[in-house]
Amino acid sequence: MRTRYEKLRIPLSRGLAVVAVFFLMFSSSRWEETSPLITTMLFTVGMLLVAVASLGRMWCSVYIAGYKDRTLITAGPYSMSRNPLYFFSMLGALGVGCCTEAFTFPVLILLAMALYYPLVIRKEERRLQEYFGNAFSDYVQRVPVFFPKLALFREPDTYTVNPRAYRRHMFSALWFVWLVGLIELAEGLKEIGWLRSFWHCY
Repeated sequence: MRTRYEKLRIPLSRGLAVVAVFFLMFSSSRWEETSPLITTMLFTVGMLLVAVASLGRMWCSVYIAGYKDRTLITAGPYSMSRNPLYFFSMLGALGVGCCTEAFTFPVLILLAMALYYPLVIRKEERRLQEYFGNAFSDYVQRVPVFFPKLALFREPDTYTVNPRAYRRHMFSALWFVWLVGLIELAEGLKEIGWLRSFWHCY
């Protein structure tokens, strides 16, 4: 059974995301006036990270949709990292931060995740150890906790997917794309004077 902390994790994460979106939408980059090249590079890198993150999260969802906490998944992205979903989420969040065309947000996001993810991962892996025992211990010995090790990659020839569960996961994988859309909408509203920036970031 999930701990109280794990049950609160998703609502807490969503609440923090709402706060982050508020600051993202009502901020602007000082680089827009001083260095368009920097803003272009940041936005391009951000879009690439968001694309990789969205595809990566959908790939992870193929393997865990309908199986989470029932089966120890060790194939596909989970053969290279014990937490590939969090890895791709980190890329997506950094991508969204870069799409603000300022360095401030990606740096803050990276610091927040460096503090938050280890705590979440420890609690989840403690529960998985209780569920799967020696099988999970062997998995921990073979596969890194976060950053993927490409040499370990393996996947089955066929895999049964739960379409209903996957459909729910698929929409959640697109959150980063929607956030970039909100940032661009806010940027357009600022340009026509319907929205103002309260903070200017480098």
